[in-house]
Amino acid sequence: MKTRIRAPLALAWVLAVAPVWGVSLDATGPGQPLPEGAPSVAAPLAIESWSAGSAALVPLMAVDAPARQTPAVDSPANTTGGAVGKPLDDLAFVRQAAESGREEVAAAREALPQLKNPELKRLAEMLANDHGDANARLAQLAQAKGWALPAAPGDTVAASGAARGDFDAKWAADMMAGHERSIALYRAEARSGEDPQLRQFAHDTLPIIEHHLAALRNLQK
Repeated sequence: MKTRIRAPLALAWVLAVAPVWGVSLDATGPGQPLPEGAPSVAAPLAIESWSAGSAALVPLMAVDAPARQTPAVDSPANTTGGAVGKPLDDLAFVRQAAESGREEVAAAREALPQLKNPELKRLAEMLANDHGDANARLAQLAQAKGWALPAAPGDTVAASGAARGDFDAKWAADMMAGHERSIALYRAEARSGEDPQLRQFAHDTLPIIEHHLAALRNLQK
């Protein structure tokens, strides 16, 4: 009776460990014979066990793949501070050049009735005309490109009454200081401006401003 009970138990143990043998043999390399006494069902069981495990790994790898992908590089943010694709330094030049040009035209026109020196009067007229033309060219260029110019200030009332004795010298000194700042501004734009047409405008206007400054200095000698 004991022998009959042990035989089925032994057979059950062989069937239970048979898949383990199959996996081990498959890992060490194909073509090795199964050990004697191992049931023929072991090979298909090993293949089934390996296939099931591999199929279980595939979804995990697919889920993990996006996490290892290189993140896309964001496009650079617009740092122009103005119109899209317009460099900030050109916009700053347009604003400063328009403002300084308007101020010099206004200062020249307001000074004409008060200046005593005829040479300074002629120079004031030249400044008003030249800077007026430059302002018009800058406004036309800005309009064609869609660049906004600063709002023009309201009309100013010229000083009334007799001109002071030091008005000529003070006005000439103010004009020299303003032209020195304008020359530095136009030189920077002509040398390193981003927009080629604006750079050309600065290059063409710079000699006119330099001529104004030289004339003002000559009158002070």
